[in-house]
Amino acid sequence: MRKAALLYNTLSGRRRGRRLADVEIAVGILRNAGVEVSVTATRSAADATEQTRQAVAEGCEAVFACGGDGTVHDVLQGLVGSSLALGVIPLGTGNALAHDLRLPLSAAAAARAALTATPRRIAVGQVRYQDFSGKLGSKYFTVALGIGVDAHLFYKLNPLLKLRLGMGAYYAQATRLWLTHKMDYFTVELSEKDRRQTHKTEVSQLLAVRIRDFGGPLHELAPGASLDRDNLRLVLFRTSSRLAYLRYIMQRFFRMNRNVKGIELVDSSEAICRPLANHRESTRILVQADGELLGTLPAEISMVPDAVTLLVPESHAT
Repeated sequence: MRKAALLYNTLSGRRRGRRLADVEIAVGILRNAGVEVSVTATRSAADATEQTRQAVAEGCEAVFACGGDGTVHDVLQGLVGSSLALGVIPLGTGNALAHDLRLPLSAAAAARAALTATPRRIAVGQVRYQDFSGKLGSKYFTVALGIGVDAHLFYKLNPLLKLRLGMGAYYAQATRLWLTHKMDYFTVELSEKDRRQTHKTEVSQLLAVRIRDFGGPLHELAPGASLDRDNLRLVLFRTSSRLAYLRYIMQRFFRMNRNVKGIELVDSSEAICRPLANHRESTRILVQADGELLGTLPAEISMVPDAVTLLVPESHAT
């Protein structure tokens, strides 16, 4: 690695007072190893994506996303289809991708790990959806996509509370939604790439999961999910039972693999999600990817093979 761009989010995570110091430490380690590094702050998702595309045009060999999963998500939009490697310096709140890659959670250790990391080409998920102005949108994702109550979590989450409480804000809001949110059903049509076989069902929640280890108490949200796979690992909630939701989460908490009635894990190449024919227009079913609220149904989820190069630390099991 001779030339790299480092993009850092000034707002992610709880250590904003130390953000510049963390970034400077990471940059110093890379530069001391002979890497020419340009450093840029990002102020919006569009900023990060455009700055990533600029790094591609300038001949960089890697782009480092310094922040949380949202920062990685924004950088990813400008990287897919290029040969540049994606490195992660985890400075966010959840850092799910960093946990899955077994990256150190300090800026210094993560930068050192990047210097000996192995470039690995991986597939990414893609979702086409309707944004809040009614236009069609498209995003790539590396961690997970959610449609239903979990997207409402990010819609309702208070940014200031998130900054003060970190993951505690997620858990508090998730508990409140579990107790109060109305579970609206929508249709899911599953198919393989050739679409010779399709299967349609109704669910109150869908998760499309790409990583194995989220870190924290939930750890393995969708057993069998992996960045090494070229298909979707889906969790289908065919129930509106709050008890079933709770049982599934507790199964993941205690790392148990018992079946929960009404909740199923399936594999698919594509999934098309639409509101029910009698769905109330006043109630929106929301879509999120990598913790970023995107829009509403209808949505089409698919995979993009051989999409991006990820810097995987030596400590990560193959």
